[in-house]
Amino acid sequence: MNTIYLVRHCQAEGQEPDAPLTEAGIEQAQQVAVFLAKKQIEGIISSPYERAYRTISPLADATDLPIKRDERLTERILSGQNHPDWREMLRRTYEDMDLCYEGGESSHTATSRAVQVVNEALNSGWKNTVIVSHGNLISLLLKHLDQAVGFHEWEALSNPDVYELSFTDAASSFNRIWKP
Repeated sequence: MNTIYLVRHCQAEGQEPDAPLTEAGIEQAQQVAVFLAKKQIEGIISSPYERAYRTISPLADATDLPIKRDERLTERILSGQNHPDWREMLRRTYEDMDLCYEGGESSHTATSRAVQVVNEALNSGWKNTVIVSHGNLISLLLKHLDQAVGFHEWEALSNPDVYELSFTDAASSFNRIWKP
C-alpha cells in the first residue's frame, strides 16, 4: 500500500505566488509538521508557491528531507480576469469539467496535471509521500478519486487541511485526517 498525505497550505497573506504565511500560518505549519512527523514520510513534493513551500518546510527540516517543487501543483487559474461572480463560475466548473473561461484552465486540464504528480509519487518507490498544493487543485484531485466531490467539498476545505490518500493495486480511498 502507498499513502499520500495531501496537504492544503496554511493561512497566507494573499493569493499571489509569493504571498507569505501569516503569523498564524507559521504556527499552523509547525502543527502540520508535528502531525505528520509520525507518518514515516519518505518524500515531499510541493507547489512552488511560497505559502505551500513554507507550509511543509518545518517537516522537511525535522526529517531532513528535501522538498521537490513541482509547477504542476500550482493553483488552478479559473480565469485571466477578476469576476465578481467567481464563486458561481467555479461551481460550474465542477459540473462541467471541460468548461474553460478566457485565460483560465478547465477542471479537466488542472486535474490531469495533479494526477501526473500523484502517479509519479506512487511510482517513486516511496511508501509515504506528502504533496502540498492549493484548495481548488486538491478538491479536483479528490473529485478524480470520487466523483461525488464538488464545489461544496471545496468550500469545506480549511487552511491548512490534510487528506490521507491510500492506494493498493485494487483500489484507492481517501479520508480527511486534519481536524480544524
